[in-house]
Amino acid sequence: MKKIKRRSFMGAGLALAGVTGISHAAPAKRPNILFIFSDDQCWDTLGCLGGEVITPNLDRLVKQGTLFTNAYNMGAWQGAVCMASRTMLMTGRSVWGAHAYYESNVRKKSDFWSNQFQQQGYKTYFAGKWHIAGMMPPEIYDVAGTVRPGMPDYYDPATGKKFPWNVRGPGYFRPEAPGKDNWDPSDPKFGGHWEGGKHWSEVLGDEGISFLEDAAQNDKPFFMQLAFNAPHDPRQSPKKYVDMYPLDSIRLPENFMPENPYAEAMQAGKGVRDEDLAPFPRTEFSIKTHRQEYYAIITHMDDQIGRILQTLEETGQRDNTLIVFTSDHGLGCGRHAMVGKQNMFEHSMKPPLIFCGAGIPKGRIIETPVYMQDLMPTTMDMAHIPIPSSVEFRSLRPIIEGRKRKQYPSIYGAYKMSQRMVRKGDMKLIWYPNADKYLLFDLSRDALEMNDLSDHPEYAGVMKKLKGELKKQQRFFKDPMLTGTAGNMSEEGVVH
Repeated sequence: MKKIKRRSFMGAGLALAGVTGISHAAPAKRPNILFIFSDDQCWDTLGCLGGEVITPNLDRLVKQGTLFTNAYNMGAWQGAVCMASRTMLMTGRSVWGAHAYYESNVRKKSDFWSNQFQQQGYKTYFAGKWHIAGMMPPEIYDVAGTVRPGMPDYYDPATGKKFPWNVRGPGYFRPEAPGKDNWDPSDPKFGGHWEGGKHWSEVLGDEGISFLEDAAQNDKPFFMQLAFNAPHDPRQSPKKYVDMYPLDSIRLPENFMPENPYAEAMQAGKGVRDEDLAPFPRTEFSIKTHRQEYYAIITHMDDQIGRILQTLEETGQRDNTLIVFTSDHGLGCGRHAMVGKQNMFEHSMKPPLIFCGAGIPKGRIIETPVYMQDLMPTTMDMAHIPIPSSVEFRSLRPIIEGRKRKQYPSIYGAYKMSQRMVRKGDMKLIWYPNADKYLLFDLSRDALEMNDLSDHPEYAGVMKKLKGELKKQQRFFKDPMLTGTAGNMSEEGVVH
């Protein structure tokens, strides 16, 4: 652990030091849980990490709390990676356990994270993006505000026609070149996040404030989940936010590529909805434009988070509230020629993960590799709620409190039947079965994954060790590649 500094931590070797002086006794009053959830937000899109994105409110949470920089989503069985991630998060099941759960269509209230708090006397709230099949928030939360779908619809401003997720209308394959763009992220006529007349992030900000004001009048502790659709595409925000990021000031990612030679083998090439947002091959202009809009919608969301946190403070509830912020996964946005998240690279697997509140060390960064789905058992542990045996992830409390340095022997990742990943220590192996290709990266020296070591003779021993570790993790998590129980992994009927 280290105190946070405003600089890039990509590739930095931050040591996890012990945290002392933290009491393990149960608090006199159970903590409130304020869980703020974004969509498609890469781990490094925080201003305090030295990047281009302006996020003063999230930065303040980091300064006042603890940030995990290696929190991984375990993967997905379909293009809607967010649906898989959220199913894991809300049920505590690992990727293939969650896949079996998704296909079973059998649902019980007690399967869900919120219900565990509800059974312990918490008042539960939800508003925003849900995107979990077979159960809706009003069924498992005491109070539900506006519930949003997986993503906003695209609109044709000329006709007012909606385009379903699997029809490529305006907003796709853009922009071709300067002066040749059919999209304006600040114009409500394109619908999307503007549908209904007010930007969806602002609606969630308003509802979050109302929930907190109501909670202040209630004797029960609260479990409150606010799920932004931002910064998922269509990446729209008011003009003042787009203007904060002049296009000529946007940097091209160091690991930008016009084309990825393994895109088709990865099932992350042409025809995948997320990847069809930008033209093929990728151009510097198109990627800078997408990144401009990505940064703008994140800053706009950050302002809404600031309003929510201010209300928490003003209503006198801040001192007894555990605040958690994360996203369902990251996003490529031009790195490795990937625009979406259907890949095993760091930028697409890792969201930010922030804990802030009483008992949480301040201004610390933890580089220990974990799963973002560890969030469910962590909050239950901190609220002294028994963790069900069905939960496969682990509480981060011992890591946060400095009693442990390691969470898992390795980190496993999977996408459909076309990609597998394992990280052990700083070494990371990616496997594309359809191309019979392995990639090997030393993340301590190559955080941007630009130098494939798989064919270097001196790494033959590392390759053998990681292949063995991957097989071990596949067996442990009952990977359908080994069990032959793949089930449905199609794109049909899901939005991303």
